[in-house]
Amino acid sequence: MITGACDMIDEILELSIVEPNYPEQLCQLLVDQLGCTSSAIQSADGVRWLVLGQAGDKSLPPEDTLQSALDGIEIQFSDGWACIPNSQQLANGKQQQVLSLECDDPQRVGAMINDIRDPLFTAISSWSQYKQLTDRALRAETILAIAAQWHGIKETDDLVTEIVKASTTLLGAERASLFLWDQDNHELVARPALGVEGGELRVPEDAGVVGEVVRTGDSLRVDEIEGAGQINRDVDSELDFVTRNLICCPLKNEANEILGALQVLNKQDGIFTSDDLAVLEELASHIMSALQTTRQIEQLISSRSVIAAEAAQELDLIGDSPQMVALKSTIHRIADTDLSILILGENGTGKEVVSQLIHYQSGRSEEPLVAVNCAALTETLLESELFGHVRGAFTDAHTDHVGKFELATNGTLLLDEIGDMSLAGQAKLLRVLEAKEVVRVGGSTPIRIDTRVIAATNQDLAEKVRDKTFREDLFFRLNVVTLEVPALRLRGEDIVLLAEHFLGELSVKARRNIPRLKASARKRLLAHTWPGNVRELRNVVERLVYLTDGDTVEADDLDFVVAPGGSGPQVSLELSLNDATREFQMQYIQAQIKRLGGNMTEVAKHLGVHRSNLYRKLHQLGFDVSEE
Repeated sequence: MITGACDMIDEILELSIVEPNYPEQLCQLLVDQLGCTSSAIQSADGVRWLVLGQAGDKSLPPEDTLQSALDGIEIQFSDGWACIPNSQQLANGKQQQVLSLECDDPQRVGAMINDIRDPLFTAISSWSQYKQLTDRALRAETILAIAAQWHGIKETDDLVTEIVKASTTLLGAERASLFLWDQDNHELVARPALGVEGGELRVPEDAGVVGEVVRTGDSLRVDEIEGAGQINRDVDSELDFVTRNLICCPLKNEANEILGALQVLNKQDGIFTSDDLAVLEELASHIMSALQTTRQIEQLISSRSVIAAEAAQELDLIGDSPQMVALKSTIHRIADTDLSILILGENGTGKEVVSQLIHYQSGRSEEPLVAVNCAALTETLLESELFGHVRGAFTDAHTDHVGKFELATNGTLLLDEIGDMSLAGQAKLLRVLEAKEVVRVGGSTPIRIDTRVIAATNQDLAEKVRDKTFREDLFFRLNVVTLEVPALRLRGEDIVLLAEHFLGELSVKARRNIPRLKASARKRLLAHTWPGNVRELRNVVERLVYLTDGDTVEADDLDFVVAPGGSGPQVSLELSLNDATREFQMQYIQAQIKRLGGNMTEVAKHLGVHRSNLYRKLHQLGFDVSEE
């Protein structure tokens, strides 16, 4: 065993600091030459202690002893450990490091290391700086290569997907989401959001870590040690996901305005470090330039209302029934005009698809198609949403707000559920349609609009006019051309055509072979009354695709989803959406367990989830079960 300080220095200098495992080599040298049980080099990163290298039996000293060594800038002894701080690091404010040795005589070993502390930590610091420089160079090269690929992507949704994919890969994480700030609706919009229909998640602008980052403009790092209470567990519950740790940084434009945030979840190996946060911030600096224009951002935020032209080109009304042939012919004749159109039909018949077809077959197809659900607009929100407002118009009007009519300038505005608009709202809408101009709430300047208006409703507006609950003059203004979308039960063999269309589309999405409808299944589909129309049919087919695995669809496969009075799950219409969803899940899983004789492995397989996830869902729903 070497006992002289000079001999120890010579041994240390023989090690190469350019080796990636230099800290491990140094720790092993100290264990061998000093007869220690364990040796470790650790660095303080906030309240976390990162292990740079260790040797021996690889145990670690108490963290309070490490902290005491840093605080006092002197050797601390505890339970056979000697913890020697790097005074050089403390002096210049860099990352703080401590060398710890576990041995029979820690005072003697500590005194020996103290004699060579400066050259020892100089070597450690040199390795640390070398590693930081090489890591930074490699990181910059990787990020620049990724950013270069981004600029070659033409579709915004594809770009966002690649951004999220690069973030998770680069940082070794489980998930990531890009949030954009929809200030008009006071929401943060995440794309993509796994586990959410449509891949889009909307949360209040002040919710969780992302809300704080957007509000303050400061990046955050959160884990079980720091800030666990900031994690939005409501979102975790909705997505059936458990967030252990995360990093999040703001997205800013060239004017330093905050437009959103980039969030990465669950480091696969340990926890996120300050270096990881620096990587995310560097990545974020390239994102806004890749998104290119504010319009692309607005289209992304408003993806529920503004429909991309490329996707709309694939729209079609499936069906060869006389009603559908006549409807498609009328759409073709009137699409390229500016006539006002009233679309009538039950819920789920496809009124919005009809409006999209009209828009994208018109001369306005390259301009926005904006949809407004009139049933969701209260009296107080109506003017602001449709016509906009100026800053200071009312208490919460902190910024100017562009109304839907302006957003749809040169394009098309769909007023969905127009029959639910109040009489006062109808009067204001009529004035705008007649004058072809809007005045923002709180403003005085008229703004000219050139917007085609399409209205849709599931109500009998003529009857509402007779009942004095809908203005006659507005009815005639909207009802230049009437299109009636037939209920699915009236469309005969179109039901089978639609079912086969959805089977093909959804099977490709689910990466499975397209099952064939047997004659018995066709008969069963045609016998059902379809109160939910096309929307209900699509839901039925989607469940079939994901919950059956045969090459054919039999009538029995449909019983549990379409039988209106059968033994399948029945949910009260009096429940809220959340309660109804929970009730359906409970009934549906119970039915599957019964159908498969309690074989939980088969139940999980048919539900398309892992067995452990099935048990977790059962616990969430309040079932008393175990995995035994």
